[in-house]
Amino acid sequence: MLELILCSMLTLLPDYLYRRLVQGKRLGKEINLFSVWFELRWGIVGCLMLTVALITTVFYNHPATTNVTAYFRTVPIVPEANGRVAEIFVKGSDEVKKGQPIFRLDNSRQQAEAETARRKVAEIEAQLVMAQADLAASEGQITQAQGAYDQALNELTTKQELNRRNPDIVARREIEKLQTLVDTRQGGVDAAQAAKQAVETRISTLLPAQKASAEAALAQAEVELNKTVIRAGVSGRVEQFALQVGDIVNPFMRAAGVLIPEGAGRRSLYAGFGQIEAQVMRAGMVAEAACISKPWSIIPMVVTDVQDYIAAGQFRGGEQLLEAQQVAKPGTVLVRLDPLFDNGLEDVTPGSSCVANAYTSHHEELKSADLSSFQRFVLHGVDAVGLVHALLLRIQALIMPIKSLIFSGGH
Repeated sequence: MLELILCSMLTLLPDYLYRRLVQGKRLGKEINLFSVWFELRWGIVGCLMLTVALITTVFYNHPATTNVTAYFRTVPIVPEANGRVAEIFVKGSDEVKKGQPIFRLDNSRQQAEAETARRKVAEIEAQLVMAQADLAASEGQITQAQGAYDQALNELTTKQELNRRNPDIVARREIEKLQTLVDTRQGGVDAAQAAKQAVETRISTLLPAQKASAEAALAQAEVELNKTVIRAGVSGRVEQFALQVGDIVNPFMRAAGVLIPEGAGRRSLYAGFGQIEAQVMRAGMVAEAACISKPWSIIPMVVTDVQDYIAAGQFRGGEQLLEAQQVAKPGTVLVRLDPLFDNGLEDVTPGSSCVANAYTSHHEELKSADLSSFQRFVLHGVDAVGLVHALLLRIQALIMPIKSLIFSGGH
């Protein structure tokens, strides 16, 4: 209607004024219901053609949509494993901070496993202490074996020296026995040193490896124990939380509630524009939005992202062939709108329905010296007609509360 009024002022109104003031024809006399088409046919046709051209230009270059929502995602409150609720720390609609416990599952099995792992670590630490005592005993055995070896060797050396001076003093058989004794004592020394090396290897390699394995098992048990306490992953508000002690919670079938993150739905709006406007929508375009939850307000926005695919065309592979007729209606181009100023969406309730306009700007193109005067005129005209859409948006924002409360039965 607004476009028709504007266009009539350029076509129909001058035609009527010419008939009325120049030709002297009077409304209701020469210009009546039966002669209006014949008398004002040029103005009527020109008005309709200009209206269609203006509406096409405005809606294509400055697209608008009513499919705008302040989307937000909730975080389900679920444990990582099945369990029975043993303790509840919060109530529904409570504010929680990141890491704050929400509820606890029965953890008797996990506590027993953690205690078993602690006992295993303590057992290996005790074995390390015993190994140190074994090492001291091995050193004593080496000293004892070395002393016996030295004694036998000294005696053998003495007998050999006496035999060298006078073969008749020491019997050859006695020297052979002493040599065998020395070899035996040397074996004892080697055995004692090998036993010491085995104890050292046990202290330096085996027991530390066993302790590391036991500590890893303890850490795993403590992780499983910590999983029984369900904590808030982000700061926010707990909603739809009606757990009772003794309830069974299943991460795959039954969530305990939802957590709405702090600031969710207050950072961006997501708008679905028609497919024909896919070539016009660009990141960086200035936009405006009006939301039902914030009546009589125009929120300056900016296009920050344009999704380069349409969700209506997605399909999930299965056993049946894809049938194009199953797409009931054409999808939209998803566009992300961020507030142009800080806290622009502060008073907008997350999940609100909104309307939005985006405005094409040829400011950069107009700086080019290669444009002709006609091209400059056209581009200036395209940018200027955005005022029509801006005015329409403000009219929508003005009547939105009235339409919601009265005509749609919102009260």
